[in-house]
Amino acid sequence: MLAMLSVLPMIAQDSKNHNFEVARNLEIFNVLYKNLDMLYVDTLDANKLITTGINSMLHQLDPYTVYYPESNDLKAFITGKYAGIGALIRFHMKLKNTVIDEPYFNTPSQEAGLKKGDIILSIDDSTMIGKDTKYVSDHLRGDAGTSFLLKVRRPSTGKIHEMKITRRTIQQMPTIPYYGMFTDSIGYIYLTQFVDGCAKEVRRAFIDLKKQGMQKLVLDLRGNGGGSEQEAANLVNLFVRRGITVVQNRGKMERGNHEYKTTVEPLDSIIPVVVLVNDGTASASEITSGALQDLDRAVIVGTRTYGKGLVQMPLDLPYNTQMKLTTGKYYIPSGRCIQAINYKGGSGEAAEHIPDSLTHVFYTVNGREVRDGGGIMPDVEIRPDSLPNIAYYLSAGGRDSTEVMFDYVVDYIASHPTIAAPSEFEMSDAEYEDFCQKVLKSGFTYDPESEKAMKDLKKLMEFEGYYEDAKPEFEALEKKLSHNLERDLKRHKDVIKHVLADDIVSAYYYQSGAVEFGLKYDKQMKEAVRLLNNMEEYHRILIPESRKE
Repeated sequence: MLAMLSVLPMIAQDSKNHNFEVARNLEIFNVLYKNLDMLYVDTLDANKLITTGINSMLHQLDPYTVYYPESNDLKAFITGKYAGIGALIRFHMKLKNTVIDEPYFNTPSQEAGLKKGDIILSIDDSTMIGKDTKYVSDHLRGDAGTSFLLKVRRPSTGKIHEMKITRRTIQQMPTIPYYGMFTDSIGYIYLTQFVDGCAKEVRRAFIDLKKQGMQKLVLDLRGNGGGSEQEAANLVNLFVRRGITVVQNRGKMERGNHEYKTTVEPLDSIIPVVVLVNDGTASASEITSGALQDLDRAVIVGTRTYGKGLVQMPLDLPYNTQMKLTTGKYYIPSGRCIQAINYKGGSGEAAEHIPDSLTHVFYTVNGREVRDGGGIMPDVEIRPDSLPNIAYYLSAGGRDSTEVMFDYVVDYIASHPTIAAPSEFEMSDAEYEDFCQKVLKSGFTYDPESEKAMKDLKKLMEFEGYYEDAKPEFEALEKKLSHNLERDLKRHKDVIKHVLADDIVSAYYYQSGAVEFGLKYDKQMKEAVRLLNNMEEYHRILIPESRKE
C-alpha cells in the first residue's frame, strides 16, 4: 500500500510535465507562425503552410491518422459514396487525353450511353482536352441533382456526342458486385466493402441463394479494405448465435472502448462456409474472417491478410475541417490483435513489421492455434498465379505509352454488338493472334524484370571485380533472357488472353460480369469448391484431433 502511495506523486508529476510541454510547444508554434506571417519577405499562404505542418506532424504517427481540410473527402471515405456520374476514367497516354475506361452499371454514365474509350472533350464550357484524370474527375463530381453538358468523341466512329447528365450519389464500389450459384449446391457472394447496410445486403443475397438450392457458401473478402466494425459484427451474426463478442476496442480513453456483440439469432448457424482472403483483406474484413476463424465457424482460404488492427474515429474540427484519428486497437474473439506493423510513434522509418517469432499463440473455440500480429493466416494457404510483367504493361500501357490493349478492346466492342455470357465467353485463338499482330506493329515495349535484374547484377559484378572472369557465362545468360516480344506473347498466351477477355467482358457486363468471368480461372475459388465438396476434410480442419471423441 505504501509503495502504491509513493508512486502517485510521480504519476501526478509526469502528467503535470506533459501538460506543460504541450502548452509550451503550442505557444512556441503560435508565436513562430505570427512572426513568419509578419516578417517573412514574401506573403505566406496560411492554408498551404499550416496544412503542410499538420500533415508533417501526423506523418510521425500512423498512416490512418489523417487531416481533411474543408471538403467532403472524409465523408466519402467513411460512406464509400460520392456524387458524380459513376465511371472509371483514365489518362490515355497516346491520345494525351482523359477517356472513359469503364462506366458502372445502373449509374448516370451507363444510362447516358457512355462507352469505354470515349474521349472526354468538355464539361459545360470548360475544355477537358489534355487535362489529367484528377482535373476531369473534379469537374465530373459535384452536388447530387446538379446537371452538366458532357461532350465526348467516340473513337470507333469519330462522331462527337453531347449529353446532359445529372449527377447523383454513387457508391464508389458496389457493395456486392456479384453473387450467384457456382455449382448446383455451392453459392458465392463477393463483398467489396463494409459500408452501412452491407450485412443486410449479404443477408438478402444469402436468402436468394438458399431459394436457388444453396447448401454451402463461399464468402469472398479478397481486396475488401474494410469499413464499419458494426457491420462486421452484423455479418458474423448471420452465422453465429446471439450474445457472442465479435470484437473489442481498447484505447487510452475509457469512453472510447467498445464491444460489438451478436444481437439476434443467426440466419444459418450450420451451413458450411469458406471465406476467401488475400493481402488486400483488411480492417473490418479481417474482423469478419478472423472472428469466423476464432469461432471455428468457417474455413479461411487464400493468403495472409493485410494486418490492420488499429481503430479510427472521425472528429469534426473548426471551420468545417475534419480528421480521422487512431484511438485504439481491436481484439477478436480469441483475444488476439492482428496488427502487423508497430509504428513506434512514426509511419516512416520507425515503422517495423512484427516478425512471426514475436507473435503470440491464441486458441480458437475448438482449441486450434492461431496467432496475433501479421494479419489473419488462412487455414488453407493458396497463392494465386502471378501476373507476368508483359501482361501488366499491356493492361496499363507500354513503356512508350502504347495503349495497344485498351485500343484493341475499344475496337472489339465497336465490331461486336454482343458477346456470350461471362461464364461462357472465350477469346478464340484467331482473335488472340490478331491482337498479337497489333501489339507487334504498334511498337509496344516494356521492361522485363529479368533484364533489369541482369543489368543490376552486371553493375554489381563490375564494381566488385568479378565480371571479366564470368563474362562468357554472363553473356550467354543475357542472350537467353534477351527481350523477345513475339516469344513472350506466345509464352504467356493463356494469361494475356485471360486479362484481355476480362477487359472485354467488363465492357459488356460491367463489374458483375468481370467477377463471374474471373471465377472460372480462380485457383483459390477452385480450392474452396474442392474443400466444400469434401466435408470430411472441411471438418477435420475445424476440429483438431484432440477435440474429437
